[in-house]
Amino acid sequence: MKLGIVGLPNVGKSTLFNCLTKAGALAANYPFATIDPNVGVVPVPDERVDKLGELYHTKKVTPAVIEFVDIAGLVKGASKGEGLGNQFLANIRETDAIVHVVRCFEDTNIVHVDGSIDPARDIETINMELLLSDIEIIERRAAKVVKSAKGGDKASAKEAAMITRLQAHMNDGKSAKTFELEDDEEEAIFRSYNLLSAKPVIYAANVSDADLANDGADNPCVQAVRKIAEAEGSEVFVICAQIEEEIAELDDDEKRDFLESLGLKEAGLDRLIKASYKLLGLISFLTAGEDECRAWTIKKGTKAPQAAGKIHTDFERGFIRAEVVKYEDLITLGSLAAAKEKGVAGLEGKDYVVNDGDVILFRFNV
Repeated sequence: MKLGIVGLPNVGKSTLFNCLTKAGALAANYPFATIDPNVGVVPVPDERVDKLGELYHTKKVTPAVIEFVDIAGLVKGASKGEGLGNQFLANIRETDAIVHVVRCFEDTNIVHVDGSIDPARDIETINMELLLSDIEIIERRAAKVVKSAKGGDKASAKEAAMITRLQAHMNDGKSAKTFELEDDEEEAIFRSYNLLSAKPVIYAANVSDADLANDGADNPCVQAVRKIAEAEGSEVFVICAQIEEEIAELDDDEKRDFLESLGLKEAGLDRLIKASYKLLGLISFLTAGEDECRAWTIKKGTKAPQAAGKIHTDFERGFIRAEVVKYEDLITLGSLAAAKEKGVAGLEGKDYVVNDGDVILFRFNV
């Protein structure tokens, strides 16, 4: 999974990126402190894969990972070259979703590019810049497709008709995610554009530490963000980037005590991962053995052969069957052999839909 982090300058974007990835991206109290795209790979916390490692005395434990891409702060006019953000928008076109950091805290020591705190305005500014960038992409594509369509190419003619509708839709100020597609062929073409305004969004409401304990319930800025997210079908999680920065420097025991002192059950990274999985409809299945225990991220509803393909294309191509046991049963009973004796481990075929927490051994022949 790959997430792109966007937002206005000085909303806590790079601070959040730093504490999520411990990558040390430059954070400074002035616009455009981030002048190169930053990329960090973060392991997904999952105690299940750790416990399987203990059970199997495995040589290697490999969690699922999320890749974060942080770009320079966007400002009004970015799509026309204002500021620096537009230079890096291409770096987040390949992401699965966008994490939009929104400032929901007051601090006279940290300047706001528009002079005041207004989440609805800030969100509109970023969304418009993403849309304008998409319009530019589609205009360039339209020029090529229309030329091919005039030459008699049927596929280009179909795409040209769709682009005409899409341009009218976006020129009305509507995001690409609300554009209606007529068939599977259009959907495939549309996906190939990687439009920013078509991507799912997770809003990170960045608050002061005082607003963390009740999840921003008393913060009117957070409520404004939640209202917008609800209308869009987006996810929201409340975070204090400064606190996350402190948490990132602690070991596990210190982290647990610090979170308890703040009235929190989990760190912001955990809440972001949960929001990401929920928004994208993702789950994890597990593989276990003496050599390696590993978590694999797949879409909910994925069938066994396609899950096997996540490990290696040969596994999908030569899929025979999958030996499946639920994580809880395997841990409770202590071994796969015991699970088989109890009848809770079984062989599944090509139509089996993989569930979150399934521990699977794939049988294949190529």
